[in-house]
Amino acid sequence: MTTAVAVPGALAVPEAASRADVLRGTYAGLAEALRPLVRLEAVPRVGGERVTGERLVRDAALREQLVDAAERRIADTYGVTPRRDVAAMDALHQYAFYAAVAMSGPWFLAHRVPWIGRDGFAHDGASDTLTVAPSHLLCLPGDPVAALPGVRVVADEERLRAALREAVADHLGPVLEAFRPLLRRGTRAVWGLAADELTEGIWYVGRVTGQERRAVAAADVLLPGGTPPFVGAAGFRPCGAAAAAGEGDAAGEATRTRINCCLWYTVTPQRPCSTCPRRGIS
Repeated sequence: MTTAVAVPGALAVPEAASRADVLRGTYAGLAEALRPLVRLEAVPRVGGERVTGERLVRDAALREQLVDAAERRIADTYGVTPRRDVAAMDALHQYAFYAAVAMSGPWFLAHRVPWIGRDGFAHDGASDTLTVAPSHLLCLPGDPVAALPGVRVVADEERLRAALREAVADHLGPVLEAFRPLLRRGTRAVWGLAADELTEGIWYVGRVTGQERRAVAAADVLLPGGTPPFVGAAGFRPCGAAAAAGEGDAAGEATRTRINCCLWYTVTPQRPCSTCPRRGIS
């Protein structure tokens, strides 16, 4: 896994910067942070057979195909055929994590929120590539890109946080609803999942860039609880004994308990996730 990535506090922008320049600058740090997982490209448009949020909402057959693929991947890797809802949760988790971090990553690293519609984000599983095409960016006063076309300025940090929550909710809401019958879960559960993916994307980027403490604080302020439609809070706490034991995700400065169970305990019951809400269940 990659370690420290240098991310400048203020990104310089050439006087004749184009939209492509701004997007590349905004996504440079996130692309490096995600490199162990996927390749991220800031492009003006997406298309073809890549998985977009819009296709997921409209195409029931595509949702079933992704669940089939998750089922095969889990069976091939772990020798266990998962329940259908477990495979569906895995497929949705992958999409929601990447879609959320495509917006939260630039917020954390560059204080910019890309507004990405459901046709402006695509994941190509065959090549492990993400492509992003925001309709616009939101930033703070004083950002070098503030006066450029396609950029909207908000007054302060709290308004930028609200914009991030709104952007992620706008993108994910219909996708969550489309997956809900496959998950056999209610509205509250899927919005808990959305809060988890938003939180853990920021946490991941913070850890691989050597900024875990700042990421934890940022996520806690972003999702303190009481920010509908998201359910629950980021809810970080010091690792304590879990960190000393080197226990999975808990082997850092902080840990948390997921709001929504990812159901992975049904695949590897002998090794539940370090953030599993079932850990407190005897």
